[in-house]
Amino acid sequence: MRFAPHTDEDVGRMLEAIGLRSLDDLFDQIPPSVRLDRPLDLPDGASEMEVLADLEALAGRNRSADDLVCFAGAGAYDHYVPAVVWALAGRSEFATSYTPYQPELSQGVLQALFEYQSMICELTRLEVANASLYDGATALAEAVNVARSALGRERVLVSGGVDPRYVETLRTFGRGAGYEPEVFPIPLGRGGEPPVGPDVAAVIVQHPNAYGVLEPARELFEIAHQAGARAIHVFDPLSLGVLAPPGELGADLAVAEGQGLGNHLSFGGPYLGVIAARMEDVRRLPGRIVGETVDVDGMVGYVLTLQAREQHIRREKATSNICTNQTLMAIAATVYLAWLGPQGLVELGRQCAAKAAYAAERLTEIPGVELLFPGAPFFKEFALRLPRPASTVRDALVDRGFLAGVPLPDADGHALLVAVTERRSRAEIESFAEAMREVLA
Repeated sequence: MRFAPHTDEDVGRMLEAIGLRSLDDLFDQIPPSVRLDRPLDLPDGASEMEVLADLEALAGRNRSADDLVCFAGAGAYDHYVPAVVWALAGRSEFATSYTPYQPELSQGVLQALFEYQSMICELTRLEVANASLYDGATALAEAVNVARSALGRERVLVSGGVDPRYVETLRTFGRGAGYEPEVFPIPLGRGGEPPVGPDVAAVIVQHPNAYGVLEPARELFEIAHQAGARAIHVFDPLSLGVLAPPGELGADLAVAEGQGLGNHLSFGGPYLGVIAARMEDVRRLPGRIVGETVDVDGMVGYVLTLQAREQHIRREKATSNICTNQTLMAIAATVYLAWLGPQGLVELGRQCAAKAAYAAERLTEIPGVELLFPGAPFFKEFALRLPRPASTVRDALVDRGFLAGVPLPDADGHALLVAVTERRSRAEIESFAEAMREVLA
């Protein structure tokens, strides 16, 4: 019992309380194909050194974006992470910090997070941002909570161009909150007419959308506003050097996955959720908000503010049950954005757009390969229709040194989503196109 604090009696009482028969029942929702149904196969009497060597050999069998030329995206992108980002964010005072409830001991972290909020507001052209959330999908769920609370309405309309994983997250949150997200179709990969009415709380549009296509966001948000609904924009932070920001397009709330802001792919996380809003919704925003003030001597200082919204103070009246955030990832984003600067953001966006356009041109020269949505504008991602199943093509390209993209269910499984960031060189794009040609020959 030295390392297991719960007795068999404790476990039995817990299972009885939640109506389960065994601990295995807790994991029924995990597909059997990814569950280990046997004990770990560890050699008897092996030393730490030997076990570690075996584990390193197993890990070496992985093929990551460091080993392959990465054209995969779909929400997690191989952007360049400057050395300065984690040289600063990885300092012990940031890496080991806790929620800064005591401002007199936490001015450094608080100032960094205040700068983060300020940068997000500048990027989005919205008045207020919090000090980050868990990830893009949960940030969207929180934005929906804000809209429903503000308007007292129930319905939530979601464009068919929103990442399906975000929609599933909304469904999960909605089961407890009392709503079911309604997905409206998009013709030709963009647009679509949201069926708005006086009972609609929010209209959600992703721009660029899950196919990489640029949506007519301004027009869609205007439709939302005509019905009195909140307009929610799911955006790519690194697109804002070349695309209009959410606030200028008419968004009331903007959310994003912040992985591309100085955070490595890291096999899927941890990442951070970005959320920004207009000032009228500041008291409904979830999570931490850092404010700037002055002390008794008139010196500038930073504090957590508007905490009466939070679960650790008014639990049942809180705007959200969020009780922490991704502070370290937000600090990395702050360093990254400071390093990049306004002109750097513009140049990065231009490079992504230009390289993606060139890659699409070269790939569609291959016989049988065409854009899934011909003529639709895109930023750094585009969907291809292939003459063979996309998963088969992707697997074959791994053997040629490329992480080719993300297969989509569209076009009977023949659609592949390709992402091109500023890291991809002309030579890599040329080699990728040639490898694709060989695989499809």
